Amino acid sequence: MLATVRDEPAASAADEIGSAAGAETAREYRISELAQAAGIPVRTLRYYQERKLLPPPRREGRIGLYSEDHLARLRVIGNLLERGHTLEGIRELLSAWEQGHDVAAVLGLEKTVTEPWSRETPVTMSLTELAELFPGEVDPAAVEQAVALGHIAIDGDQVTHWSRRQLDATVALVRAGVPLSEVLTTSRRLQQSVDELADMFVEMIMTHVVGPLNTTDLADRELTDLTDTLARLRPGAEVAVEAGFARAMERRVRQEIDRVFGRLATTHRDTGESPA
Repeated sequence: MLATVRDEPAASAADEIGSAAGAETAREYRISELAQAAGIPVRTLRYYQERKLLPPPRREGRIGLYSEDHLARLRVIGNLLERGHTLEGIRELLSAWEQGHDVAAVLGLEKTVTEPWSRETPVTMSLTELAELFPGEVDPAAVEQAVALGHIAIDGDQVTHWSRRQLDATVALVRAGVPLSEVLTTSRRLQQSVDELADMFVEMIMTHVVGPLNTTDLADRELTDLTDTLARLRPGAEVAVEAGFARAMERRVRQEIDRVFGRLATTHRDTGESPA
């Protein structure tokens, strides 16, 4: 799977690869000259060759000569790395292009599949400020657990929580009397449950939507159609989970309220007091 395209339109990457294909081939470079022109170490260039990101050079005896096409491709690789693509993702993208696929179609599918499913706002504060939000609750064990769960990342004395909304919800629970350690334990169990939900939904889509397609020989139109289909299905997954959880919460809260009222009624009967 290609890595996420970060804040870049698919067409721009496609344009870059297209320009690489149209590069002039007049000048040729030895490997050290090519590395210098691309602004990378020779060892990096050799690594790209080992990963099949660059085609082999033209040989004159024992000397390998690289063209402007190689230089253009190195620049494309550098730009895609800056956008968050992995080397494996770039290799797959270049391979798809070489096989005649429209790069915009390939990137469009990749972006639809991998773009974030939530638009959470991170919040950064000092360790002291974090401790002030949870008086007496922030100890090394709690910090370690929050890091392990992916809730926070620590850089020096700065802490970044991945979601303002989740942080506010945690503060509200702790202020209501729930220990922070219990919130973190419940969060771990919740993550396990939502991971199972995600696995079920992805398995369903792979089986019934992607599976019937011949993914080894997809035409560009089929790629575009698959992109549109997945984009339409995406909100359905979110709604199904959100609506299902809301319904379950209503049912469970009602059960607990009924138990509380039942205990109140029993107490009043035992004391002879009116529950009104």
